[in-house]
Amino acid sequence: MNKQADLSPNLTHWQERVDMAAAFRWTERLNMHEAVANHFSLAVNNDGSQFLMNPNQVHFARVKASDLLLLDANDPKTMERPDAPDPTAWGLHGSIHRLCPHARCVMHVHSIHATVLACLADSTLPPIDQNTAIFYNRYVIDNGFGGLAFDDEGARCASMLTDPKVKVMIMGNHGVLIIGDNVADTFNRLYYFERAAETYIRALQTGRELRVLSDEVAEKTAKELEDYPDQAERHLAELKAILDDEGSTYAS
Repeated sequence: MNKQADLSPNLTHWQERVDMAAAFRWTERLNMHEAVANHFSLAVNNDGSQFLMNPNQVHFARVKASDLLLLDANDPKTMERPDAPDPTAWGLHGSIHRLCPHARCVMHVHSIHATVLACLADSTLPPIDQNTAIFYNRYVIDNGFGGLAFDDEGARCASMLTDPKVKVMIMGNHGVLIIGDNVADTFNRLYYFERAAETYIRALQTGRELRVLSDEVAEKTAKELEDYPDQAERHLAELKAILDDEGSTYAS
């Protein structure tokens, strides 16, 4: 007998829930959230169609593992549930999990520096240091913002994520969306993208000429960092250890 099948939906996929809850708590601590908006999701079945996501309008600082919704991207009655998710989150994350099975984890925020970058007429992120080089040729810029991410807008965004090499969508006039293999991989990328965007924006503010890496060095650096052993996993493990030491309720 499958013991997990006998559990409440809020107790299944427990370790994934704990990792997600830690990511919410730390994103809030870094001030990369926005009020009770923004959403993270994580696929939990083979084809990516079933996924965990934060409940509607719960602050990141209060999200617990047991709070996360278990949703099915192919269920047309999702928005009729008594605990229905935010409609824009359903439109965006549901579309991505339905159409991009390689996007196992999806994190969307309106963090300050990434959003500033998304508001520039040219939202390109040049490789000017090690962090910006991480994303060299690994992001796409969405120049077609069409309003809130209901179903049609969500599907349009999902259509831009079909290349498995693309891990970041700089959402013009909107924010940033990060995809990855799991929570640790995706959160680590989210963290470093905000750092990279901040470095670039601050460099622009000096008004001085930028020192841009060559294409060859940028690509080499990106590959070296992709292959750096266990960094994402250790990053998340350390954050959970800090939360545990503080007596946080995230894992409840």
